[in-house]
Amino acid sequence: MPTGPLRTVTPTIDVYIKLAQYPILCDRIRLRMREELFRRGIIEKTDFEQEVKDLAIESQRREGLNNPTVQEDEAAWQRRLETVRDLHTDNYFANNLGITLLEQLINEVLNNQDKATKGIELTFNPEIAPWAMLFEQGEIYDALPPPEKENVKHHLEEIKVVLIKRLLSDQLAFIRVAKKVFAIKDLNWIYERLIGSGKIGGKSGGMLLAWHILERATHDFGPDLSNHVTIPDTFFIGSEIIYEFMLQNKMERFVNQKYLSVEEMREQYPEIIRICKEGKIPNYIMEQLRDVLARLNGRPFVVRSSSLLEDHLDYAFAGKYTSVFCANQGNHQENFAALLAAVRKVYASIFNPEAMLERQKHGLIDYDERMAVMIQALIGHKYGRYYLPTIVGTGLSQNPWFNANDSRAKDGCLRLTLGLDKRVQRPLEDGNACIISLNTPTYLHNSQDFIQDKVKMVDLQENCFKVLPISDILREDYPYGRFLLDPQTNQLTYDHLINDEKFIRLMRTALTRLENTYGVPVQFEFAVEIMPTPGGADYKLYILQCHTAQ
Repeated sequence: MPTGPLRTVTPTIDVYIKLAQYPILCDRIRLRMREELFRRGIIEKTDFEQEVKDLAIESQRREGLNNPTVQEDEAAWQRRLETVRDLHTDNYFANNLGITLLEQLINEVLNNQDKATKGIELTFNPEIAPWAMLFEQGEIYDALPPPEKENVKHHLEEIKVVLIKRLLSDQLAFIRVAKKVFAIKDLNWIYERLIGSGKIGGKSGGMLLAWHILERATHDFGPDLSNHVTIPDTFFIGSEIIYEFMLQNKMERFVNQKYLSVEEMREQYPEIIRICKEGKIPNYIMEQLRDVLARLNGRPFVVRSSSLLEDHLDYAFAGKYTSVFCANQGNHQENFAALLAAVRKVYASIFNPEAMLERQKHGLIDYDERMAVMIQALIGHKYGRYYLPTIVGTGLSQNPWFNANDSRAKDGCLRLTLGLDKRVQRPLEDGNACIISLNTPTYLHNSQDFIQDKVKMVDLQENCFKVLPISDILREDYPYGRFLLDPQTNQLTYDHLINDEKFIRLMRTALTRLENTYGVPVQFEFAVEIMPTPGGADYKLYILQCHTAQ
């Protein structure tokens, strides 16, 4: 027989039913519920969030996702987290605080409806506030119902601008667009994946901005693409770490490399490459990179440059620095060594004389060009011993094959390739790729005559990249063969995509929305996964990079 007083426990379903009566205010009520849980010491906030993540992972397994990091994209994972967080809040509150206090909190929220700014005015300077304070206050504002949120929108905008400047960019043109697109939770997602300090760089910022522009399901942004657009699993090394790397490896003498003559830069660049190749990476960064490698869970990945100049809204500076593919199929020590070597190569590329010349060309040689790094899982699928994307490509919102005044130009064009491709920076060069128009979908400039005959992929058995004849992939058992193989010629064809209104509408809508939001023509890199369904093919668009096409 138990001794001592018995604690009355409220059934969780009672809390859930009570909150269901307040569909607009329930987010704010649950925020207050969590505040009470944390304030009373029932559970620490960090422990609560870790439990939410663990429960979300368990739910993935129950739903049959045996490789969830591949099978579930980031947008779906975030929705899963939000749902689990709500249910976990209800359960904790029911078991520890009960229905009486819940009713008090509901009345508190209801009574404050007519006091829109009471208790939610800013009491600190966001410019100098710590990260935690910014995110906490921003989440409070974002959880408000529309009438109250309208009254504090200036405070919310200020917090978002401060976070954007810290994490992404201080370019006014970028901020003007980004503050309308990013929610506090989006910025918190970036912060949680930031390694070290500083900004995540232009390439990362351009990718994230494009993703959130396309996933918005509001009237202002047009048709709902949220279930069809996402990004790969991605992590960021902050732009300040390059300074620590240079200091730790005694590279100060190369700081003013940009002011040397071209001949001197080219003469010294091999030495810089050697020093970077042997360079030490700060220990605390290495520890976080070990965690990233574990979260990649054996998937091939790419380590990409993301300098502060790349994907600038006023000019394109993409493709001037290094990206390194890593097969990630060795033992842990081999895979980790490959990751560190890739980071070092990206750091060395900041001194590339060709990049310096490009900066001179744009009048940017005096700019303090800091290098952030993006670590990104490769999008693709396993086929036997190989791993490859179905389709990668580049989209242009203005079709350059037509005059700018021609109405056919505004629907844009695509360059498509099967497998990995490094030519995405030169989208109008045929290079054994397919270029199609999105106005009246068809091949452009007879590019069907240049359909690729080789494909680059990861050899999972040999832990390396290989280029093989495309006939080695497009066989009868290739899972996407019925969408890409011409049964008469046994050659690669994009006829299915060209004739599929669903695919053309997705790509045309994406390009139009990006150009309308940016206010200028854009170019974006992407991967497309084909998802067979009983009703035909469906598509998932992964944004890899986006910048202006000026």
